[in-house]
Amino acid sequence: MISLEAIITIVCSVLASSGLWTFILKIHDKKDAKTKMTLGIGHDRIVKIGTDILERGDYISEDEYENLHDYLYLPYKALGGNGSAEKIMQQIDQLRIVKTPHPGSKQKE
Repeated sequence: MISLEAIITIVCSVLASSGLWTFILKIHDKKDAKTKMTLGIGHDRIVKIGTDILERGDYISEDEYENLHDYLYLPYKALGGNGSAEKIMQQIDQLRIVKTPHPGSKQKE
């Protein structure tokens, strides 16, 4: 039968091994890279879409606002994003929100 001392020795050896910590750090680095990539893509889309809307005029449709704010900006901000994307959203928040037009209809300004 294995003694308690032997079990403690084995567990401590595994935890102290460099292979285990290398594995854990690799997993962490991959998650960190995925977070950075997600932030980069979110930033790009917020800036591109936001700039296009701001150049168009003084309004944003309900659907555009929901997509930009709820599905891009809020997750981007929750991941720690800020900077120019936040500035774009501050400008977007100043626009008037208009009802989303039905397909085929022209946007009323």
